[in-house]
Amino acid sequence: MNSTQKPDSSAKVDSSQFGKGNWGGFPIPLDEIHAAAAEWRSALEGVERPWLCWNVSDRWCALQQRLIQEVGWTPVIGFDPRCGAPKTVLPGSVVIDFNARFGLPIMWPHFPLEFAFLFTERLAFWHADLLCRMETMRKLKEVFEGLPDGWMAAVPDYGSRRFFYRFRHHRYWELAGCTTRGASQSQFEQGAGWWRCFVDHPNCPNERERRIRSKYYYDSGVGIMYWKRRLGGRVVNVPQGWVAEGHCTSINRKNYRQVEPGGQRNLSAEIDLNFDIAEVAKQLGIGHLL
Repeated sequence: MNSTQKPDSSAKVDSSQFGKGNWGGFPIPLDEIHAAAAEWRSALEGVERPWLCWNVSDRWCALQQRLIQEVGWTPVIGFDPRCGAPKTVLPGSVVIDFNARFGLPIMWPHFPLEFAFLFTERLAFWHADLLCRMETMRKLKEVFEGLPDGWMAAVPDYGSRRFFYRFRHHRYWELAGCTTRGASQSQFEQGAGWWRCFVDHPNCPNERERRIRSKYYYDSGVGIMYWKRRLGGRVVNVPQGWVAEGHCTSINRKNYRQVEPGGQRNLSAEIDLNFDIAEVAKQLGIGHLL
């Protein structure tokens, strides 16, 4: 979803969507999140450079794992419950069921990403539908490994030309990036992280601040841009041009086919329907990793 889309009036009330990361009416007590994060932290013991990838298709996830390992990081695989855990898990990769305690019908990587400070010192991440050239992987590696604690890296999204000066719609995109414990903790403590409806974050400090935030767009990553611009957050911009060519997305694709036309996207069912991974990999010069 990009920031040119209009807010969905159901964004705060559809309980089936909480796994996407939404503070509007979020029902899970934070102590349960902490208990789950302790298990995630245990699973990552000894992993110094975890890179979160999200399984929606076994072939795509396997290729992402290979790309991550090629630059010396460790793939940490979460998964959408509609798809399940990957069949292909490369030696050295780590699979974590981030949904094990919650049983949500849908889960996006935003869910654990919001709480990165609870289970790791540093966490890279990217979209399940993103593949990169090796030279791009090396550039991302250099940026991610160079981040001091308290900093993060992410792709800025200013929307289309008509939204460029609508600053409250601007956001950071989880297309590709990396966070550190200090950055993640600062975002959580100040109530301005990755999730939708950051106006409803439990750490929003007061009603005056809530009124200010209520004027901002509801979507994920708006809180990160707010953290940078108003709360002193430190973000290294990852140019969208680095990763755009390998982003196999529905955005701006008129011929994109949906399982439920006009309804919600189901990436697990649609990614192989719309993209030939062998052809994409060939174009990016990474076909040898398939």
